[in-house]
Amino acid sequence: MTSDARSEKKRETETGPEGIDRIEIRLDLFTNVNWTRMSLLKPFSRLPGLNTASILLVENEEQFQQSLADALVEETAVTVNVRLAKSLPLPMKNEEGRPRIDLVVFIINLTSELSFQSAEASLKYLDPGYFLGKVCFMVTNARNASVPTERLDTVRKLAASLHCPLLFAEDQTPDGVANATERLLTILKVAAGLVPMATALYLSNLTRCTVPPDIDQPSFD
Repeated sequence: MTSDARSEKKRETETGPEGIDRIEIRLDLFTNVNWTRMSLLKPFSRLPGLNTASILLVENEEQFQQSLADALVEETAVTVNVRLAKSLPLPMKNEEGRPRIDLVVFIINLTSELSFQSAEASLKYLDPGYFLGKVCFMVTNARNASVPTERLDTVRKLAASLHCPLLFAEDQTPDGVANATERLLTILKVAAGLVPMATALYLSNLTRCTVPPDIDQPSFD
């Protein structure tokens, strides 16, 4: 049987006068995994935590997710649990201690075809319940001149077909990271049920990606 090679990074920070908010980052990197022992990620397999929201950042390159994680855990209004992964599925070995994941974010580097392929291949390991407002896509390097227009169109079509939001982020500047973090926190709090009178499905319907009518039309330029 193939052995799991796993590295973990965990940080706990106490905030508030009584230290009641616990913020945790945990990074799981999986190599040489026995794929027969993988699990389908389900959104309602566990009870929610009190004033707690959990987010899973999935990025094949592992370039932007750590910066986002460091920024996300600075949130003090709620307890934010951040899980990082290169791809799905996640090994069953860690399933028992894994919190309920309220939001799954696929980070796609548009300069890498592999980044998109990895995200697309990971989708089948999500329970359909996640596509009711608990999945979003975030792309980087959209302004890079080397990015083929067709690749961005493909990502848009994928997000639109799944009725998911598509966020654009600047990963090279502190302001870009801060803006991306703020947008993710807004979606995460709703997905975790922490915003009164708002649901993940309702927010998703308002923010989901749509494909321009002429995206499939031939270009005559």
